[in-house]
Amino acid sequence: MTIISEPISMDYVDIHSDNFADDAFLRAGLKLNHLRMIVAIEDSGQISAAAETLAISQPAASRMLSEMESIVKTPLYERVARGVVLTTFGEALAKRARKILLELREAGREIAELKSGKGGSVFIGAVTAPAMSLVVPAIDKVRKSFPGIEVNIQVETSNVLARELLAARHDFIISRIPDDLNPRLFEVREIGVEKACLIVRSGHPLLKGGPSSLSDLRDYDWVFQPPGTLLRRTVEDIFLGAGVPVPGNIVNTSSLLLTCAIICKTDAIAPVAVDVAQFLSSQSSEASDVRMLPTEFEINVKPYSLITARERAMPPSARLLYDLILEEALAVSA
Repeated sequence: MTIISEPISMDYVDIHSDNFADDAFLRAGLKLNHLRMIVAIEDSGQISAAAETLAISQPAASRMLSEMESIVKTPLYERVARGVVLTTFGEALAKRARKILLELREAGREIAELKSGKGGSVFIGAVTAPAMSLVVPAIDKVRKSFPGIEVNIQVETSNVLARELLAARHDFIISRIPDDLNPRLFEVREIGVEKACLIVRSGHPLLKGGPSSLSDLRDYDWVFQPPGTLLRRTVEDIFLGAGVPVPGNIVNTSSLLLTCAIICKTDAIAPVAVDVAQFLSSQSSEASDVRMLPTEFEINVKPYSLITARERAMPPSARLLYDLILEEALAVSA
């Protein structure tokens, strides 16, 4: 298997020697941990956070950065008020480093599959609604037709998933691109619009009347996703747009299980995707004794998309699941 699809020598380095070889960086001492470090710096913007990712001390991380600058003979990062940013040279090195690390991961995956006889592994991420409505049916088809494929799925917020994709921890994701990331880093195919609703416990006081207004809701406890997440911002904007104070008694969690536990034991309210609410309310166990709360307003969330990293090829097993999810999305929208 070819590990590097492009020459490792960088055309952005001003090399005046005719003897500069393609493996000059390797001969000068560039190591895999150097590549991991430059990628971690780009992802986090903090030397301390990058050090934590590599499980080394911050002084060791600083020394590693100095070693890289000595090897490539150019500054790779600059200090700013809240951490560090890569220079143009650092960004170029990080781009190549990310590809090299991904290829090595794929080499390990391929060798493991050859040893085990499995048909391949797929690593995907999804926000909750399409994970339930699209990924689950697609996985069912994969298991029936290609039982050797192993599917690994992370259900998280778009902010987390997009960064995991850029870090080459996922083959593709189903989410949105966060506002603070460059959209040119991704290939995007919009596949659905998420509708949300509010859930409460069976027997909640608000279920006794008609559809609830915003003013009916503000004095109750709420369970929200962490600050800055899309569903939370959408609900907050609905309150603000109507001139109603945003609820103040809030528990923040990204865990759907914990959300259900709080809802079922208290009079709290939580916004979730309609697909999730319908699934929970259809179950008969006490752990999912929740109901969809009728409201005078709708909660429509930004569309979600199938997202891949630009210029990164998916392995065949990931492409198969990607196509099945796209097929499922087209069938739902037809």
